[in-house]
Amino acid sequence: MRQLLLATNNRHKIIEIQALLKGLNIMITTPSDLNLILEVEENAGTYEENAAQKARAFGDETGLISLADDSGLEVDALGGLPGIYSRRFAPIDGATDADRRAYLLERLTGIPRPWKAHFHCTVALYMAGNIIFTKGDCFGEIIPEERGSHGFGYDPIFLLPEFSLTMAELSLNQKNQVSHRARAIQAAVQILRQHI
Repeated sequence: MRQLLLATNNRHKIIEIQALLKGLNIMITTPSDLNLILEVEENAGTYEENAAQKARAFGDETGLISLADDSGLEVDALGGLPGIYSRRFAPIDGATDADRRAYLLERLTGIPRPWKAHFHCTVALYMAGNIIFTKGDCFGEIIPEERGSHGFGYDPIFLLPEFSLTMAELSLNQKNQVSHRARAIQAAVQILRQHI
């Protein structure tokens, strides 16, 4: 059976992606399964470049098909910020997810609601030296109070109006039906099915 390496060290992403890839006739492998320690700096100017850097680095290191993603939250009232800077948005060394959420809400202070926003995800599949991209988006709005204990990142302040729930109030199964990452991974699964 062929192997697919999830090119991330983010355990939250690994849990989500593993659930999304269930039923695919391929062995899902993580860096920890291989005792692989590899940090790839996400310093490019686009989601595509960041995802490709990670997929290529992990794939070249192991010789495996690799899948990486880069994702971000884009808030209309902030001109699309934090976007590709979502993980490093708060101007604090060693910022936590809570720090980033607090800083985002601080930046929105005084701007009338609703604060329309969307999550974007670009997936890069690295196979035989080639990169194939898939994308997904999830639309909602930012709310000023945190709700829910699931998910990570900006999930507790990202409201999905059709559910009246934040991303952090959804179960993993619910999130994996509507999220930006789910949509991008589902498109990647169709490509993988054609190649394995």
